[in-house]
Amino acid sequence: MQAALILFSVATLAPLFGAAIAGLFGRRIGDGPAQAVTILCMVVATLSSYGALMGGMAGGGMPSVVLLSHWIDAGSFHVNWALRFDTLSVTMVAMVLTVSTLVHVYSIGYMAHDTMPRYRFFSYLSLFTFAMLMLVTSNDLIQLFFGWEGVGLMSYLLIGYWYQKPSACAAAIKAFVVNRVADLFFLVGIGLIFVVFGTVQYDDIFATVPDHVQTGYYLFGSIHSVLEIIATLLFVGAMGKSAQLFFHTWLPDAMEGPTPVSALIHAATMVTAGVFLMARMSPLIEFAPDTRMFIVLIGATTCFFAATVGLVQPDIKRTIAYSTCSQLGYMFMAIGVGAYQAGVFHLTTHAFFKALLFLGAGCVIHAMHEEQDMFRMGGLWKKIPVTYAMMWIGSLALAGVFPFAGYWSKDAILNAAWAAHSEVGTYGWILGTITAFITALYSWRLIFLVFHGKPHDQHAFDHAHESPAVMLGPVLILSIGALVAGAALAPLYIGGKQEGFWGGAIFNAPGNTVMASLENVPTLVALLPSIVGLLGIGLAYVLYIARPEMPAQIASSFRPVYQFLLNKWYFDELYDLIFVKPYRVIARALWHGVDEGVIEKVPVGLAEMTRGTAITATRTQTGSIAVYAFTMLVGLVVLVTTVVFFQ
Repeated sequence: MQAALILFSVATLAPLFGAAIAGLFGRRIGDGPAQAVTILCMVVATLSSYGALMGGMAGGGMPSVVLLSHWIDAGSFHVNWALRFDTLSVTMVAMVLTVSTLVHVYSIGYMAHDTMPRYRFFSYLSLFTFAMLMLVTSNDLIQLFFGWEGVGLMSYLLIGYWYQKPSACAAAIKAFVVNRVADLFFLVGIGLIFVVFGTVQYDDIFATVPDHVQTGYYLFGSIHSVLEIIATLLFVGAMGKSAQLFFHTWLPDAMEGPTPVSALIHAATMVTAGVFLMARMSPLIEFAPDTRMFIVLIGATTCFFAATVGLVQPDIKRTIAYSTCSQLGYMFMAIGVGAYQAGVFHLTTHAFFKALLFLGAGCVIHAMHEEQDMFRMGGLWKKIPVTYAMMWIGSLALAGVFPFAGYWSKDAILNAAWAAHSEVGTYGWILGTITAFITALYSWRLIFLVFHGKPHDQHAFDHAHESPAVMLGPVLILSIGALVAGAALAPLYIGGKQEGFWGGAIFNAPGNTVMASLENVPTLVALLPSIVGLLGIGLAYVLYIARPEMPAQIASSFRPVYQFLLNKWYFDELYDLIFVKPYRVIARALWHGVDEGVIEKVPVGLAEMTRGTAITATRTQTGSIAVYAFTMLVGLVVLVTTVVFFQ
């Protein structure tokens, strides 16, 4: 067991070492050595995580805590820097490192011709990974918040990596600001936890949660359950990081960053943080039923909303980005109905096929010389057959087609929503099933537009080529995960072995039997997501292969609906009207009226007065000795008069 803890520590800290070497010495040693160091550290970390996972499961010593150092001591507030070693943290570490390592390797080829210093890019990638590892291995909410803010900072740096592009800078700022709004709620939630529980350490909080079920908190003129308030605050924080409805607007704009960044953000790091937080805090969330209802409503609505928007996007990366937003909605739906294990299961399988789709899209963009508009592509399966096959595998997993990974995890969530036997559960199941149909439709819309039909840009098509091995290798490895991860992990994550596997890392209250009921849903309910998924694929074939003129006709006939979806339900325009424009008016008024009109005028006025006095004084300097003598005489007379008459 001691060896497993050592390997776990190495897995968590090795990316920081690589990032430090690349960041501090990259300019001196060059891009190539910096890339090699970061990738070597990532490989060591990944292999160590596998050893820690196997050692922990075999040794039976989980949960454990690895104390690294004392951190904060302020009165009664004490925080240690420690790594929590349990099933939830070690499986997350293994998943994050696996995907991140493959993204690092892929980036060698993808960024090969970039004019920016690549050592900085690889340093940022490793720091991004380290921040996520700090988040998932935290033993208290303060360290979790450190990792939480760390992934936010690194996403800002990576989304805006091409800082010469105004759109990239704007997207980075947007992601940073939107997440800061949600993080305020999260921070208040942490503060309230400390006020109520007197600690921010997980085990101490979870042990006393049942004692506070009846505890009230006065808010907005009435008494509310303090656990409901805390759970809601934490969930709003999670909504920002995981791009749920109302806080989702930053996610598609994040596509301004390099494609490897998109893959890392969407598959293994930032957006999964909110789901992880809810699973980690399951002992508290379980006792907040109203918050769980709210989570289902937001999750189900988000998965439907994002799917409808992804249905009409012309950009290949934005289409996949909205699929991420939609799949995260499924995960939160699972959290809301109490199927935390199913939510984490989908998070894990999703990491493989979403990274596969993004890196596959990167291969397409690489082949098309940075073109991202799907309507300017077509017929590419002949030019890039390996990428074409990988995109099929990723899309089959995303659509939940048997036996691909998404089938096992997404269907488990829909079964859990049905088995919850609640109004919000039924709402989630209906929207989730409809979304399964839309997901398959827009996934094959992407495949047919990009890889089939006639080329729309003959010049780009003629020069299209398959990506180098350093890019295709990670894609091929991810395709294996997208194919087998669901079947391989289902018995452990949600099957008969789940209780022993999780070992208490995820909590289900005694009255929560949803996980035990997953296999007891009606056959039609269990099969319906697969049926509608196949129907979605069939409809995509009709619309984009058999009758390719139909999509334009439908868009023309239902122009208002098409514009509504194309403009993302007008959330950006609404926020611009409600928040951005009033803020600009206020800022401009403060700028001209207060800053320039008052603050700047005081020192400017004093300066002008001093300048005027100095100019007047200089006029007395005539250079005439007679004038100087007369002035001295006048001064002497005044002095003598003063002495004589005012003694």
